Amino acid sequence: MTEELTHRQKMLTFGGVLLAMFLGALDQTIVSTALPRIVADLHGLERFTWVATAYLVASTALVPIYGKLADTYSRRTIEIVAVSVFLLGSMLCGLAGEFGTLPVLGDGMTQLIIFRAVQGLGGAGLFAMAFIVIADLFPPAERGRYQGFVGAVFGTSSVLGPFLGGFLTDNGTGLIPGVAGWRLVFYVNLPLGALALWFILTQMPPLSPSTERRRLDYFSMLLLVLGLGQLVIGLQLNKNDYGWAHPLTLGLLGGAALLLTLFVRRSLQHPNPILAFSLFKNPVFRTANAALFLLGGAFLGLIIFEPLFMVNVLGETATRAGVSLIPLSMGVVTGSLLAGQMVSRYGHYKRWMLAGLVVLMVGLSLLATMSATVSYGQVLVYLLICGVGLGPSMPLYTLAIQNAVEPQLIGQATSASQFFRQIGGAIAASILGTILTLGLSTALPAAGPTGGTAPTAATASVGEGAPVVSAPIPASPALKAAFSRAISRVYLVTLLLVAGGFVMTLFVPELPLRKTNKEGPPVKVK
Repeated sequence: MTEELTHRQKMLTFGGVLLAMFLGALDQTIVSTALPRIVADLHGLERFTWVATAYLVASTALVPIYGKLADTYSRRTIEIVAVSVFLLGSMLCGLAGEFGTLPVLGDGMTQLIIFRAVQGLGGAGLFAMAFIVIADLFPPAERGRYQGFVGAVFGTSSVLGPFLGGFLTDNGTGLIPGVAGWRLVFYVNLPLGALALWFILTQMPPLSPSTERRRLDYFSMLLLVLGLGQLVIGLQLNKNDYGWAHPLTLGLLGGAALLLTLFVRRSLQHPNPILAFSLFKNPVFRTANAALFLLGGAFLGLIIFEPLFMVNVLGETATRAGVSLIPLSMGVVTGSLLAGQMVSRYGHYKRWMLAGLVVLMVGLSLLATMSATVSYGQVLVYLLICGVGLGPSMPLYTLAIQNAVEPQLIGQATSASQFFRQIGGAIAASILGTILTLGLSTALPAAGPTGGTAPTAATASVGEGAPVVSAPIPASPALKAAFSRAISRVYLVTLLLVAGGFVMTLFVPELPLRKTNKEGPPVKVK
Protein backbone atom coordinates (compact mmCIF):
# COMPACT_ATOMS: atom_id res chain seq x y z
CA MET A 1 0.00 0.00 0.00
CA THR A 2 2.78 2.46 0.89
CA GLU A 3 6.00 0.83 -0.33
CA GLU A 4 6.03 3.25 -3.30
CA LEU A 5 6.03 6.36 -1.08
CA THR A 6 9.25 8.30 -0.64
CA HIS A 7 10.84 8.62 2.78
CA ARG A 8 9.94 12.32 2.77
CA GLN A 9 6.27 11.57 2.10
CA LYS A 10 6.22 9.03 4.90
CA MET A 11 7.85 11.38 7.40
CA LEU A 12 5.56 14.30 6.55
CA THR A 13 2.51 12.06 6.95
CA PHE A 14 3.97 10.69 10.18
CA GLY A 15 4.48 14.24 11.49
CA GLY A 16 0.92 15.27 10.67
CA VAL A 17 -0.55 12.22 12.39
CA LEU A 18 1.61 12.76 15.48
CA LEU A 19 0.57 16.40 15.64
CA ALA A 20 -3.09 15.38 15.46
CA MET A 21 -2.54 12.83 18.22
CA PHE A 22 -0.73 15.45 20.30
CA LEU A 23 -3.94 17.51 20.22
CA GLY A 24 -5.94 14.65 21.72
CA ALA A 25 -3.29 13.82 24.33
CA LEU A 26 -2.88 17.47 25.33
CA ASP A 27 -6.63 17.87 25.68
CA GLN A 28 -6.75 15.07 28.28
CA THR A 29 -4.58 17.08 30.68
CA ILE A 30 -4.98 20.75 29.78
CA VAL A 31 -8.70 20.99 30.59
CA SER A 32 -8.48 19.64 34.13
CA THR A 33 -6.40 22.61 35.28
CA ALA A 34 -9.03 25.03 34.04
CA LEU A 35 -12.02 23.21 35.56
CA PRO A 36 -12.23 25.25 38.81
CA ARG A 37 -12.40 28.52 36.84
CA ILE A 38 -14.85 27.02 34.33
CA VAL A 39 -17.14 25.90 37.16
CA ALA A 40 -16.97 29.36 38.73
CA ASP A 41 -17.86 31.11 35.46
CA LEU A 42 -20.56 28.71 34.28
CA HIS A 43 -22.03 27.98 37.73
CA GLY A 44 -22.10 24.20 37.38
CA LEU A 45 -20.27 22.75 40.37
CA GLU A 46 -22.74 19.88 40.73
CA ARG A 47 -22.10 18.85 37.10
CA PHE A 48 -18.35 19.39 36.76
CA THR A 49 -17.55 15.65 36.64
CA TRP A 50 -19.70 15.31 33.53
CA VAL A 51 -17.27 17.53 31.62
CA ALA A 52 -14.82 14.63 31.85
CA THR A 53 -17.36 11.83 31.64
CA ALA A 54 -18.94 13.14 28.41
CA TYR A 55 -15.56 13.14 26.70
CA LEU A 56 -14.64 9.72 28.07
CA VAL A 57 -17.91 8.10 27.00
CA ALA A 58 -17.67 9.42 23.44
CA SER A 59 -13.97 8.72 22.98
CA THR A 60 -14.19 5.18 24.36
CA ALA A 61 -17.32 4.14 22.45
CA LEU A 62 -16.06 5.39 19.08
CA VAL A 63 -12.61 3.76 19.11
CA PRO A 64 -13.74 0.36 17.70
CA ILE A 65 -15.87 2.11 15.07
CA TYR A 66 -12.92 4.17 13.83
CA GLY A 67 -11.01 0.94 13.37
CA LYS A 68 -13.74 -0.51 11.16
CA LEU A 69 -14.07 2.71 9.19
CA ALA A 70 -10.31 2.74 8.60
CA ASP A 71 -10.54 -0.78 7.15
CA THR A 72 -13.38 0.33 4.87
CA TYR A 73 -12.53 3.83 3.66
CA SER A 74 -9.40 5.83 2.90
CA ARG A 75 -7.32 6.33 6.03
CA ARG A 76 -6.78 9.95 5.03
CA THR A 77 -10.53 10.54 4.83
CA ILE A 78 -11.10 9.10 8.30
CA GLU A 79 -8.17 11.09 9.75
CA ILE A 80 -9.56 14.31 8.25
CA VAL A 81 -13.00 13.59 9.71
CA ALA A 82 -11.54 12.87 13.17
CA VAL A 83 -9.43 16.05 13.25
CA SER A 84 -12.29 18.18 11.89
CA VAL A 85 -14.80 16.88 14.45
CA PHE A 86 -12.28 17.42 17.25
CA LEU A 87 -11.64 21.01 16.14
CA LEU A 88 -15.38 21.67 15.84
CA GLY A 89 -15.86 20.38 19.37
CA SER A 90 -12.95 22.53 20.61
CA MET A 91 -14.43 25.67 19.08
CA LEU A 92 -17.87 24.94 20.51
CA CYS A 93 -16.40 24.26 23.98
CA GLY A 94 -14.71 27.65 23.85
CA LEU A 95 -18.05 29.26 23.01
CA ALA A 96 -20.01 27.45 25.74
CA GLY A 97 -22.11 29.94 27.70
CA GLU A 98 -21.05 32.96 25.64
CA PHE A 99 -24.63 33.55 24.48
CA GLY A 100 -26.38 32.58 27.69
CA THR A 101 -28.94 29.81 27.95
CA LEU A 102 -29.86 28.38 24.54
CA PRO A 103 -32.89 26.33 23.43
CA VAL A 104 -32.26 22.56 23.63
CA LEU A 105 -28.61 23.09 24.62
CA GLY A 106 -29.43 24.63 28.00
CA ASP A 107 -27.12 26.77 30.13
CA GLY A 108 -23.38 27.22 29.70
CA MET A 109 -22.38 24.16 31.74
CA THR A 110 -24.78 21.89 29.88
CA GLN A 111 -23.50 23.29 26.59
CA LEU A 112 -19.93 22.52 27.64
CA ILE A 113 -20.82 18.93 28.55
CA ILE A 114 -22.51 18.38 25.17
CA PHE A 115 -19.64 19.98 23.27
CA ARG A 116 -17.07 17.91 25.18
CA ALA A 117 -18.90 14.83 23.88
CA VAL A 118 -18.49 16.21 20.34
CA GLN A 119 -14.79 16.67 21.07
CA GLY A 120 -14.62 13.07 22.26
CA LEU A 121 -16.15 11.84 19.00
CA GLY A 122 -13.14 13.27 17.19
CA GLY A 123 -10.62 12.52 19.92
CA ALA A 124 -11.28 8.79 19.63
CA GLY A 125 -10.04 8.89 16.06
CA LEU A 126 -6.89 10.87 16.85
CA PHE A 127 -5.49 8.04 18.96
CA ALA A 128 -6.76 5.07 16.98
CA MET A 129 -5.75 6.47 13.60
CA ALA A 130 -2.22 7.36 14.74
CA PHE A 131 -1.33 3.68 15.26
CA ILE A 132 -3.25 2.58 12.16
CA VAL A 133 -1.53 5.07 9.82
CA ILE A 134 1.90 4.28 11.29
CA ALA A 135 1.18 0.62 10.52
CA ASP A 136 0.52 1.60 6.91
CA LEU A 137 3.67 3.70 6.59
CA PHE A 138 6.25 1.35 8.11
CA PRO A 139 6.60 -2.46 8.16
CA PRO A 140 6.65 -4.19 11.57
CA ALA A 141 10.43 -4.64 11.51
CA GLU A 142 10.85 -0.83 11.42
CA ARG A 143 7.64 0.20 13.16
CA GLY A 144 8.85 -0.02 16.75
CA ARG A 145 11.07 3.06 16.56
CA TYR A 146 8.25 5.13 15.10
CA GLN A 147 5.57 3.89 17.48
CA GLY A 148 7.94 4.77 20.31
CA PHE A 149 7.38 8.41 19.37
CA VAL A 150 3.69 7.94 20.13
CA GLY A 151 4.55 7.22 23.77
CA ALA A 152 6.91 10.20 23.74
CA VAL A 153 4.16 12.50 22.45
CA PHE A 154 1.78 11.20 25.11
CA GLY A 155 4.34 11.71 27.88
CA THR A 156 5.26 15.20 26.69
CA SER A 157 1.64 16.27 26.56
CA SER A 158 1.15 14.96 30.11
CA VAL A 159 3.81 17.41 31.30
CA LEU A 160 2.89 20.35 29.08
CA GLY A 161 -0.90 20.14 29.47
CA PRO A 162 -1.32 21.09 33.15
CA PHE A 163 1.19 23.95 32.91
CA LEU A 164 -0.30 25.35 29.71
CA GLY A 165 -3.82 24.98 31.08
CA GLY A 166 -2.91 26.80 34.28
CA PHE A 167 -1.03 29.56 32.45
CA LEU A 168 -3.84 30.25 29.97
CA THR A 169 -6.48 30.15 32.71
CA ASP A 170 -4.60 32.54 35.00
CA ASN A 171 -3.00 34.84 32.46
CA GLY A 172 -4.89 34.40 29.19
CA THR A 173 -7.80 36.75 29.92
CA GLY A 174 -7.36 39.79 27.71
CA LEU A 175 -5.05 38.18 25.16
CA ILE A 176 -8.14 38.11 22.97
CA PRO A 177 -10.40 41.06 23.91
CA GLY A 178 -13.46 39.93 25.83
CA VAL A 179 -12.42 36.26 25.98
CA ALA A 180 -11.88 34.60 29.37
CA GLY A 181 -8.56 32.82 29.81
CA TRP A 182 -10.09 29.39 30.34
CA ARG A 183 -11.67 29.52 26.89
CA LEU A 184 -8.18 29.66 25.37
CA VAL A 185 -7.64 26.16 26.74
CA PHE A 186 -10.00 25.03 23.98
CA TYR A 187 -9.10 27.64 21.38
CA VAL A 188 -5.40 26.69 21.51
CA ASN A 189 -6.39 23.49 19.66
CA LEU A 190 -7.49 25.46 16.61
CA PRO A 191 -4.13 26.67 15.21
CA LEU A 192 -2.42 23.39 16.07
CA GLY A 193 -5.29 21.44 14.53
CA ALA A 194 -5.26 23.61 11.41
CA LEU A 195 -1.56 22.84 10.97
CA ALA A 196 -2.19 19.11 11.42
CA LEU A 197 -5.08 19.27 8.97
CA TRP A 198 -2.88 21.03 6.40
CA PHE A 199 -0.25 18.30 6.70
CA ILE A 200 -2.86 15.60 6.28
CA LEU A 201 -4.62 17.26 3.34
CA THR A 202 -1.46 18.11 1.41
CA GLN A 203 1.05 15.43 2.35
CA MET A 204 -0.80 12.30 3.41
CA PRO A 205 -1.55 9.71 0.68
CA PRO A 206 -5.08 8.26 0.54
CA LEU A 207 -4.01 4.90 2.06
CA SER A 208 -7.11 3.19 0.71
CA PRO A 209 -7.77 -0.40 1.83
CA SER A 210 -7.20 -3.08 -0.78
CA THR A 211 -10.32 -5.05 0.10
CA GLU A 212 -13.72 -4.60 -1.53
CA ARG A 213 -15.92 -2.09 0.28
CA ARG A 214 -19.03 -3.62 1.85
CA ARG A 215 -22.06 -2.13 3.57
CA LEU A 216 -21.48 -1.31 7.23
CA ASP A 217 -23.66 -2.69 10.01
CA TYR A 218 -25.06 0.53 11.46
CA PHE A 219 -27.33 -1.25 13.93
CA SER A 220 -24.28 -2.92 15.50
CA MET A 221 -22.67 0.52 15.76
CA LEU A 222 -25.71 1.78 17.65
CA LEU A 223 -25.67 -1.21 20.03
CA LEU A 224 -21.96 -0.74 20.66
CA VAL A 225 -22.16 3.00 21.33
CA LEU A 226 -25.18 2.70 23.64
CA GLY A 227 -23.71 -0.30 25.48
CA LEU A 228 -20.28 1.23 26.03
CA GLY A 229 -21.85 4.58 26.92
CA GLN A 230 -23.91 3.01 29.71
CA LEU A 231 -20.91 1.00 30.90
CA VAL A 232 -18.61 4.02 31.20
CA ILE A 233 -21.29 6.19 32.84
CA GLY A 234 -22.05 3.41 35.34
CA LEU A 235 -18.35 3.17 36.19
CA GLN A 236 -17.89 6.93 36.44
CA LEU A 237 -20.81 7.64 38.78
CA ASN A 238 -19.64 8.96 42.14
CA LYS A 239 -19.75 5.80 44.23
CA ASN A 240 -20.30 7.84 47.41
CA ASP A 241 -23.69 8.89 46.04
CA TYR A 242 -24.37 5.93 43.77
CA GLY A 243 -22.69 2.83 45.23
CA TRP A 244 -22.20 -0.41 43.36
CA ALA A 245 -25.53 -1.70 44.70
CA HIS A 246 -27.46 1.50 43.91
CA PRO A 247 -30.38 0.93 41.48
CA LEU A 248 -29.02 3.50 39.01
CA THR A 249 -25.57 1.90 38.94
CA LEU A 250 -27.02 -1.60 38.62
CA GLY A 251 -29.43 -0.43 35.92
CA LEU A 252 -26.68 1.16 33.84
CA LEU A 253 -24.31 -1.79 34.16
CA GLY A 254 -27.12 -4.30 33.54
CA GLY A 255 -28.29 -2.36 30.48
CA ALA A 256 -24.71 -2.21 29.21
CA ALA A 257 -24.33 -5.97 29.61
CA LEU A 258 -27.55 -6.59 27.68
CA LEU A 259 -26.68 -4.22 24.81
CA LEU A 260 -23.13 -5.52 24.48
CA THR A 261 -24.40 -9.10 24.48
CA LEU A 262 -26.76 -8.20 21.63
CA PHE A 263 -23.82 -6.53 19.85
CA VAL A 264 -21.73 -9.69 20.11
CA ARG A 265 -24.57 -11.91 18.87
CA ARG A 266 -25.29 -9.68 15.89
CA SER A 267 -21.59 -9.37 15.05
CA LEU A 268 -21.23 -13.15 14.98
CA GLN A 269 -24.12 -13.38 12.52
CA HIS A 270 -23.38 -10.38 10.27
CA PRO A 271 -21.21 -10.84 7.15
CA ASN A 272 -19.41 -7.52 7.75
CA PRO A 273 -19.24 -6.94 11.51
CA ILE A 274 -17.82 -3.84 13.21
CA LEU A 275 -15.30 -6.08 14.96
CA ALA A 276 -14.30 -9.39 13.40
CA PHE A 277 -14.56 -11.77 16.34
CA SER A 278 -12.41 -14.22 14.42
CA LEU A 279 -9.53 -12.07 15.66
CA PHE A 280 -9.95 -13.61 19.10
CA LYS A 281 -8.84 -16.94 17.63
CA ASN A 282 -5.45 -15.34 17.10
CA PRO A 283 -3.36 -16.11 20.22
CA VAL A 284 -1.32 -12.88 19.96
CA PHE A 285 -4.44 -10.72 19.66
CA ARG A 286 -6.16 -12.57 22.50
CA THR A 287 -3.34 -12.59 25.05
CA ALA A 288 -1.94 -9.13 24.28
CA ASN A 289 -5.35 -7.50 24.65
CA ALA A 290 -5.95 -9.37 27.91
CA ALA A 291 -2.66 -7.93 29.17
CA LEU A 292 -3.60 -4.43 27.98
CA PHE A 293 -6.94 -4.68 29.77
CA LEU A 294 -5.17 -5.42 33.06
CA LEU A 295 -2.46 -2.82 32.49
CA GLY A 296 -4.90 -0.08 31.49
CA GLY A 297 -5.39 1.07 35.07
CA ALA A 298 -1.69 1.39 35.96
CA PHE A 299 -1.09 4.79 34.39
CA LEU A 300 -4.45 6.17 35.51
CA GLY A 301 -3.86 4.87 39.03
CA LEU A 302 -0.58 6.75 39.24
CA ILE A 303 -1.78 10.11 37.94
CA ILE A 304 -5.01 10.00 39.94
CA PHE A 305 -3.84 8.83 43.35
CA GLU A 306 -0.26 10.07 43.63
CA PRO A 307 -1.26 13.78 43.83
CA LEU A 308 -3.76 12.79 46.53
CA PHE A 309 -0.89 11.28 48.51
CA MET A 310 1.20 14.40 47.99
CA VAL A 311 -1.54 16.76 49.18
CA ASN A 312 -3.16 14.73 51.95
CA VAL A 313 -0.13 12.93 53.39
CA LEU A 314 2.94 15.06 52.64
CA GLY A 315 1.01 18.33 52.87
CA GLU A 316 2.27 19.61 49.52
CA THR A 317 0.46 22.27 47.52
CA ALA A 318 -1.64 21.29 44.52
CA THR A 319 1.02 22.84 42.26
CA ARG A 320 3.85 20.75 43.72
CA ALA A 321 1.60 17.68 43.57
CA GLY A 322 1.12 18.29 39.86
CA VAL A 323 4.84 18.88 39.32
CA SER A 324 5.55 15.52 40.95
CA LEU A 325 4.07 13.78 37.90
CA ILE A 326 6.76 15.17 35.59
CA PRO A 327 9.23 12.34 36.39
CA LEU A 328 6.49 9.82 35.60
CA SER A 329 5.88 11.39 32.20
CA MET A 330 9.60 11.69 31.45
CA GLY A 331 10.01 8.05 32.36
CA VAL A 332 7.23 7.09 29.95
CA VAL A 333 8.94 9.08 27.17
CA THR A 334 12.31 7.43 27.87
CA GLY A 335 10.93 3.91 28.18
CA SER A 336 8.78 4.21 25.06
CA LEU A 337 11.56 5.57 22.84
CA LEU A 338 14.16 3.13 24.15
CA ALA A 339 11.91 0.08 23.74
CA GLY A 340 10.92 1.11 20.22
CA GLN A 341 14.54 1.54 19.17
CA MET A 342 15.63 -1.77 20.70
CA VAL A 343 12.85 -3.72 18.99
CA SER A 344 13.61 -2.20 15.59
CA ARG A 345 17.32 -2.93 16.04
CA TYR A 346 17.20 -6.47 17.46
CA GLY A 347 13.82 -7.75 16.29
CA HIS A 348 12.41 -9.03 19.59
CA TYR A 349 9.48 -7.40 21.39
CA LYS A 350 8.41 -9.80 24.13
CA ARG A 351 11.57 -9.45 26.23
CA TRP A 352 11.17 -5.67 26.32
CA MET A 353 7.51 -5.93 27.24
CA LEU A 354 8.36 -8.21 30.16
CA ALA A 355 11.36 -6.13 31.22
CA GLY A 356 9.20 -3.01 31.31
CA LEU A 357 6.60 -4.72 33.49
CA VAL A 358 9.29 -5.90 35.92
CA VAL A 359 10.53 -2.31 36.27
CA LEU A 360 6.95 -1.11 36.72
CA MET A 361 6.32 -3.68 39.45
CA VAL A 362 9.46 -2.55 41.25
CA GLY A 363 8.24 1.05 41.16
CA LEU A 364 4.76 0.13 42.34
CA SER A 365 6.21 -1.99 45.15
CA LEU A 366 8.13 1.06 46.35
CA LEU A 367 4.99 3.22 46.17
CA ALA A 368 2.91 0.58 47.96
CA THR A 369 5.34 0.52 50.89
CA MET A 370 5.60 4.30 51.35
CA SER A 371 5.00 5.58 54.84
CA ALA A 372 3.73 8.99 55.87
CA THR A 373 7.36 10.02 56.49
CA VAL A 374 8.59 9.41 52.93
CA SER A 375 10.31 12.42 51.35
CA TYR A 376 9.11 14.32 48.29
CA GLY A 377 12.31 13.42 46.43
CA GLN A 378 11.89 9.70 47.11
CA VAL A 379 8.40 9.75 45.60
CA LEU A 380 9.76 11.44 42.47
CA VAL A 381 12.32 8.66 42.05
CA TYR A 382 9.63 5.99 42.49
CA LEU A 383 7.46 7.69 39.86
CA LEU A 384 10.39 7.89 37.43
CA ILE A 385 10.92 4.13 37.82
CA CYS A 386 7.21 3.51 37.16
CA GLY A 387 7.31 5.70 34.06
CA VAL A 388 10.30 3.87 32.58
CA GLY A 389 8.44 0.60 33.18
CA LEU A 390 5.23 1.87 31.62
CA GLY A 391 6.92 3.23 28.50
CA PRO A 392 7.34 -0.04 26.56
CA SER A 393 3.65 -0.90 26.96
CA MET A 394 2.68 2.12 24.82
CA PRO A 395 4.07 0.87 21.48
CA LEU A 396 4.95 -2.80 21.84
CA TYR A 397 1.62 -4.53 22.53
CA THR A 398 0.07 -2.76 19.55
CA LEU A 399 3.09 -3.68 17.43
CA ALA A 400 2.76 -7.35 18.40
CA ILE A 401 -0.94 -7.35 17.51
CA GLN A 402 -0.45 -5.58 14.18
CA ASN A 403 2.33 -7.98 13.23
CA ALA A 404 0.09 -11.00 13.89
CA VAL A 405 -3.05 -10.10 11.92
CA GLU A 406 -3.96 -9.90 8.24
CA PRO A 407 -3.27 -6.47 6.66
CA GLN A 408 -6.97 -5.95 5.87
CA LEU A 409 -7.79 -6.22 9.60
CA ILE A 410 -5.12 -3.80 10.85
CA GLY A 411 -7.65 -1.07 11.62
CA GLN A 412 -9.96 -3.26 13.67
CA ALA A 413 -7.10 -5.00 15.48
CA THR A 414 -5.37 -1.71 16.32
CA SER A 415 -8.47 0.04 17.56
CA ALA A 416 -9.34 -3.02 19.66
CA SER A 417 -6.00 -2.72 21.47
CA GLN A 418 -6.70 0.94 22.22
CA PHE A 419 -10.21 0.08 23.37
CA PHE A 420 -9.16 -2.68 25.77
CA ARG A 421 -6.55 -0.38 27.30
CA GLN A 422 -9.12 2.42 27.78
CA ILE A 423 -11.97 0.32 29.12
CA GLY A 424 -9.60 -1.56 31.42
CA GLY A 425 -8.38 1.78 32.74
CA ALA A 426 -11.91 3.04 33.34
CA ILE A 427 -12.89 -0.10 35.23
CA ALA A 428 -9.65 -0.16 37.24
CA ALA A 429 -9.90 3.52 38.18
CA SER A 430 -13.44 3.03 39.47
CA ILE A 431 -12.45 -0.03 41.52
CA LEU A 432 -9.33 1.65 42.90
CA GLY A 433 -11.40 4.65 43.95
CA THR A 434 -13.73 2.34 45.83
CA ILE A 435 -10.76 0.68 47.55
CA LEU A 436 -9.48 4.08 48.64
CA THR A 437 -12.88 5.09 50.00
CA LEU A 438 -13.28 1.81 51.91
CA GLY A 439 -9.77 2.12 53.30
CA LEU A 440 -10.45 5.63 54.56
CA SER A 441 -13.86 4.76 55.97
CA THR A 442 -12.37 1.98 58.10
CA ALA A 443 -9.24 3.86 59.14
CA LEU A 444 -10.61 7.34 59.89
CA PRO A 445 -12.90 6.45 62.81
CA ALA A 446 -9.87 5.06 64.62
CA ALA A 447 -7.77 8.14 63.92
CA GLY A 448 -9.43 10.19 66.62
CA PRO A 449 -10.41 13.86 66.66
CA THR A 450 -9.03 15.94 63.86
CA GLY A 451 -10.12 19.44 64.56
CA GLY A 452 -11.56 19.67 61.11
CA THR A 453 -13.41 17.82 58.42
CA ALA A 454 -11.87 14.50 57.53
CA PRO A 455 -11.67 13.42 53.93
CA THR A 456 -14.22 10.78 53.17
CA ALA A 457 -13.49 10.17 49.50
CA ALA A 458 -11.41 11.25 46.61
CA THR A 459 -12.99 12.00 43.31
CA ALA A 460 -11.02 11.94 40.10
CA SER A 461 -11.68 13.22 36.64
CA VAL A 462 -10.52 10.08 34.91
CA GLY A 463 -11.14 11.28 31.38
CA GLU A 464 -8.97 14.33 31.97
CA GLY A 465 -6.01 12.41 33.25
CA ALA A 466 -5.66 14.52 36.39
CA PRO A 467 -7.23 14.36 39.83
CA VAL A 468 -9.66 16.72 41.42
CA VAL A 469 -8.87 16.71 45.13
CA SER A 470 -11.96 17.59 47.10
CA ALA A 471 -10.71 16.85 50.61
CA PRO A 472 -8.77 19.15 52.90
CA ILE A 473 -5.31 18.21 54.13
CA PRO A 474 -5.59 15.94 57.18
CA ALA A 475 -4.91 17.85 60.37
CA SER A 476 -3.20 15.14 62.43
CA PRO A 477 -0.41 12.57 62.01
CA ALA A 478 -3.01 9.83 62.62
CA LEU A 479 -5.08 11.00 59.68
CA LYS A 480 -2.02 11.28 57.47
CA ALA A 481 -1.11 7.72 58.38
CA ALA A 482 -4.67 6.58 57.61
CA PHE A 483 -4.57 8.21 54.20
CA SER A 484 -1.12 6.75 53.57
CA ARG A 485 -2.32 3.22 54.36
CA ALA A 486 -5.40 3.60 52.16
CA ILE A 487 -3.35 4.73 49.14
CA SER A 488 -0.82 1.96 49.79
CA ARG A 489 -3.68 -0.53 49.39
CA VAL A 490 -4.57 1.13 46.10
CA TYR A 491 -1.04 0.64 44.83
CA LEU A 492 -0.94 -2.91 46.09
CA VAL A 493 -4.03 -3.72 44.00
CA THR A 494 -2.46 -1.88 41.04
CA LEU A 495 0.64 -4.02 41.50
CA LEU A 496 -1.51 -7.14 41.38
CA LEU A 497 -3.11 -5.95 38.13
CA VAL A 498 0.33 -5.41 36.60
CA ALA A 499 1.42 -8.85 37.83
CA GLY A 500 -1.63 -10.27 36.06
CA GLY A 501 -0.60 -8.39 32.92
CA PHE A 502 2.90 -9.88 33.27
CA VAL A 503 1.47 -13.40 33.42
CA MET A 504 -0.67 -12.78 30.34
CA THR A 505 2.35 -11.36 28.51
CA LEU A 506 4.24 -14.59 29.17
CA PHE A 507 1.64 -16.30 26.97
CA VAL A 508 1.93 -13.79 24.09
CA PRO A 509 3.58 -15.71 21.20
CA GLU A 510 6.59 -13.90 19.75
CA LEU A 511 6.41 -13.92 15.96
CA PRO A 512 9.14 -12.78 13.57
CA LEU A 513 8.60 -9.13 12.62
CA ARG A 514 7.58 -8.80 8.98
CA LYS A 515 9.93 -6.92 6.66
CA THR A 516 7.18 -5.47 4.43
CA ASN A 517 3.50 -4.62 4.73
CA LYS A 518 2.66 -6.84 1.76
CA GLU A 519 3.36 -10.04 3.67
CA GLY A 520 0.72 -11.93 5.56
CA PRO A 521 1.16 -12.55 9.28
CA PRO A 522 4.06 -14.83 10.17
CA VAL A 523 3.16 -18.31 11.34
CA LYS A 524 6.39 -19.41 13.03
CA VAL A 525 6.33 -18.83 16.78
CA LYS A 526 9.68 -18.27 18.48
